[in-house]
Amino acid sequence: MSRFLAMLLDSAARSARAMTTGEPKAPVRRTWPEVHAIARRMAAALRAASADVPAVERGAAVAVLAGEPASIAPAAQAVWLTGGSVTMLHQPTPRTDLAAWAEDTVTVLRMIDARLVLLGPPFDALAPVLTERGIAFRTIDALDDGGDGIEPDAGVADEDDTALLQLTSGSTAEPKAVRITHRNLYANISGMVEASALDVERDVMVSWLPLFHDMGMVGFMTVPMATGLDLVTVTPVDFLTRPLLWAELISKYRGTVTAAPNFAYAVLGRQLARAEEGTLDLSSLRLALNGAEPIDPEAVEAFTAAGARFGLRPESVLAAYGMAETALGVSFAPIDTGLQVDRIDADQLESHRRAVPAADGATRRFPKLGAPLRGIEARVVGDDGSVLGEREVGVLQLRGESVTPGYLTVDGPVATQDADGWLDTGDEGYLADGAVVVCGRRKDVIIMGGRNIYPTDIERAAAAADDVRAGNAVAVRMLAGTEGGRHRESFAVAVESRKAGDPEAEQLIRKDVTGRVVSAVGVRPAEVVVLGPGSLPKTPSGKLRRAATGDLLRARV
Repeated sequence: MSRFLAMLLDSAARSARAMTTGEPKAPVRRTWPEVHAIARRMAAALRAASADVPAVERGAAVAVLAGEPASIAPAAQAVWLTGGSVTMLHQPTPRTDLAAWAEDTVTVLRMIDARLVLLGPPFDALAPVLTERGIAFRTIDALDDGGDGIEPDAGVADEDDTALLQLTSGSTAEPKAVRITHRNLYANISGMVEASALDVERDVMVSWLPLFHDMGMVGFMTVPMATGLDLVTVTPVDFLTRPLLWAELISKYRGTVTAAPNFAYAVLGRQLARAEEGTLDLSSLRLALNGAEPIDPEAVEAFTAAGARFGLRPESVLAAYGMAETALGVSFAPIDTGLQVDRIDADQLESHRRAVPAADGATRRFPKLGAPLRGIEARVVGDDGSVLGEREVGVLQLRGESVTPGYLTVDGPVATQDADGWLDTGDEGYLADGAVVVCGRRKDVIIMGGRNIYPTDIERAAAAADDVRAGNAVAVRMLAGTEGGRHRESFAVAVESRKAGDPEAEQLIRKDVTGRVVSAVGVRPAEVVVLGPGSLPKTPSGKLRRAATGDLLRARV
């Protein structure tokens, strides 16, 4: 039996902690042993084949389409107890074209060779869509028939069996799945538990993160389930409908650990700034990880300032670096240090690819993301493949037990590691005093006049313009003709505003954005496009998609 499954079973046997779901309307608390008992019954049902539905055996890929954590937790565990792997399908929204979604889903299921979908609330109504496409499914509710549960045998899964197939579209619309093994999961969970000093006796995790994303599924479902930590979890819709609910749950349950992408802290910060004095108590929070997308120091500072009225300690907010290719975590900043920012010389970075500390003049600010988790090595490599030194900027590479052995793609399996076990992250960055620092995605870097300009610097400047929706600015590289036989690069900026469609207002926004961008990075955008709310392409987890935005802008030309 794998170490991950052994950890899970140990938690089920001894833990008195629980998962609380159903907030804010009808909270339900189930202990992890109770969740495990349900999972054992579900696993027995999964192992029983029928005329229309295949049995789930060791090595089988099972897809899950459900939104309620109360359904997902036992269903995922049940699949693992049978020796299968879990794939969380991307969920349709009210605006999704169901026909297109169904075709994409069929492509994904073929790619991962899944012959069964577990369907749960609130997506039960999609059963006819699956039936029409010939997709075998079982409803999660029907799996728990009250019968006898299975007792996992020692040979149910080995270290290198697949546990999780994490879907990611990468830089294109072509789907791919990161293959996370039992070895990867155990190594990464162990490293994160150690780096965050998780304590089952005192810690309470609070989350609204989507469970089809690695931060939610691994960090705030699998980690507490496998270690026996208290968890309070709601859905992304609950958070987006009323962002202050996140803080209310931390206050009510004395939450100590939470995490989210940067945009969510920006949203909650604005809500806290308007909240009534004395209505919340955030003093219990000891760890609020900020990751999954570029971290804006100003947004973090605004969040901690607004939260200070409610007892939030600024040192509780820490930067983190992670990716699906390592199951989740790569590095965490040290506990109780708060957000540590590296202020560096802009010219040295952009022209000489060195991160030289600077106190004045043109500077760039990057969060220090902490040392790699135990069991992960990190290095920086130049364009010629040479390993770079301290504060030299290049491509970040990772090696260790957490690193995935490969992807599944529509064209077949693809290895991720080189002959020496190194994974190319595609991120540009450097190492400083043992900490990882990420500057941006290599494919997104804009090269103008010999300078390497990172889109995040442009986006932060653009987002500060009047009438631009916070966190809804995207800078994309564009070709601007040729010069001396070589392509010249430029860039465009797209922003969302509620004043889109008003020609005079749009003109003022374009002028403001242009001025702020020139002031920040010293170059003018070729174009500034003002779009209405909800126009910018985003991933299912809410992150802005630069490549898709570039396609959108080019289609307008």
